[in-house]
Amino acid sequence: MKKYLVIGNPIKHSLSPELHNYWIRKNDIKGLYNREELDEKDLKKFFLKIKKKEIDGVNITVPFKKAAIPYLDKLSFEAEKTQSVNTVYLKNDKIIGHNTDIDGFELAIKETNYDVRGKKVLILGAGGVVPSIIFALHKMKVSNITLSNRTKAKAENLKSLSNDLEIVDWGKVSNFDMIINATSIGLKKEDKLNLDLSKFSNSEFFYDVIYNPKETNFLKDGKMLGKKTENGKKMFIYQAAQSFKIWHGIEPLINNEVIKLLEV
Repeated sequence: MKKYLVIGNPIKHSLSPELHNYWIRKNDIKGLYNREELDEKDLKKFFLKIKKKEIDGVNITVPFKKAAIPYLDKLSFEAEKTQSVNTVYLKNDKIIGHNTDIDGFELAIKETNYDVRGKKVLILGAGGVVPSIIFALHKMKVSNITLSNRTKAKAENLKSLSNDLEIVDWGKVSNFDMIINATSIGLKKEDKLNLDLSKFSNSEFFYDVIYNPKETNFLKDGKMLGKKTENGKKMFIYQAAQSFKIWHGIEPLINNEVIKLLEV
């Protein structure tokens, strides 16, 4: 039986096993997908298991999307450009790292029917998935990307990925068409961003990469302001579908049954 995992810390919130095991059953694949919480010191030993063919595929979430790279043999173009990996597999005895978050985000935004072309976008946070979002937004021809992170130095580090990235202090107000919460603040229901979001009343769209819980306080505030809101569920599904196709060579079905499967 083939073995697949999602690794991260924390990892309990991840619904990847529910989604991938559903697709595995639907396609009569002999395999099982689980979640595993690791510390960074465990990564070297963990990736040796892939080399030994004890694990057939891995998804990577916060905080290991970059930390995993030294243990890989080769990166795809997208993973190289973003220095972010969320999908790993073995090919010709080499551990390959790929990034499906880019396509996941792009497909999810297109499905909302919100045209980001020419828009000004503010991203809150500078970790895990942010390089992928920046890459995707450039592909979608936004006019400007601004980044704000509580630790400003961490945001400055991302300038190497995008020369025209603008970095502002946490909470600085300007005119943005879209605000993306790419922090982990919201995974706990009591989490607050510590921002006065009413000052962003000119913004049209509040997007949160978090999908569990389905409505963070960030999205609740956006809704109270009468703005378009969307959580990260569709992004999660689309990036997972890309991983599934890489591992199994099958395009998994995305329908209402899949959407309902992930309702929490």
